[in-house]
Amino acid sequence: MYRFPEALKVLAAALLTLLVQPAFGEKAGHYGYGSPATEQQIAGWDIDVRPDGTGLPPGEGSVEDGEWIYEEQCAQCHGSFGESVRGYPALAGGQGSLTDPRPKKTVGSYWAYTSTLWDYIHRAMPFTQPESLSDDEVYAVTAYVLYLNDLVEDDFVLSRDNLTSVRMPNEGNFIAEDRPDTNNKRCMKRCRDPESIEITSEAAAYVPEGGPDALYGEEQAADAVQTTVTGAGIYERHCALCHSGGIGGAPIAGDADDWAWRLEQGMDVLYRHAIQGYQGEAGIMPPKGGFVNLSDEEVQLSVDYIVEQSR
Repeated sequence: MYRFPEALKVLAAALLTLLVQPAFGEKAGHYGYGSPATEQQIAGWDIDVRPDGTGLPPGEGSVEDGEWIYEEQCAQCHGSFGESVRGYPALAGGQGSLTDPRPKKTVGSYWAYTSTLWDYIHRAMPFTQPESLSDDEVYAVTAYVLYLNDLVEDDFVLSRDNLTSVRMPNEGNFIAEDRPDTNNKRCMKRCRDPESIEITSEAAAYVPEGGPDALYGEEQAADAVQTTVTGAGIYERHCALCHSGGIGGAPIAGDADDWAWRLEQGMDVLYRHAIQGYQGEAGIMPPKGGFVNLSDEEVQLSVDYIVEQSR
């Protein structure tokens, strides 16, 4: 058996004493580093909203105002009527589909509480600039999404006082988790042979807008049809979100004036900015537009397509 030199044993004991001793001294639970969070620091993170309305800030927003904000900030991903665009989540419809083989889970068909909708928009939307909406704007967009699901009228004004009065259709189908917390030991007995496991059903494949071939092109080879990814397909699925409307300062595809000085930098620079990310004066380009699953070659195909449309 390997034995530590005596000097190392002494050093290890000293380090352990320094790490452990404060925890069992006069300040139990204090490890000797950091400082207590101030009320101001806690308030910056304490932004959750609960089903009973706890955490909602003052403010209000109408369905009418929400429609304008939604069209500008949300429709490019979620569709003008919440129907979904380019594979992003649908926000409306789907009522009565939860028992189908492929249910459509939307705000109106699945979500349990209005507070969850307000909270998520406040925290994470819009996609390119989360937490950029004011509280009144969040109330307005929330009101409009509720309107898209026929849960409020077109003249409705949402506020902290009435948000919890809007009840979701599926609220009653959620049940409390009453199973006790347990610490189970890992079972390593009677395991099934992986080769004996068969897949008996699969979820339906995603079909992009425009049909299954919208993201791909076909090339006739000598003895077969070879399917290849196209720059146009990658652009529509991943890049049009920002580059079709200039979200977050993104240069608009097809706008020659917007791209003229960028093209002067050369394709290598454009490739590098698209792949590695870039912070400009007007906005920011996340690495690969935030879709890190794309290969460098796929990003380059999309850049080639945008440049071709923008000369």
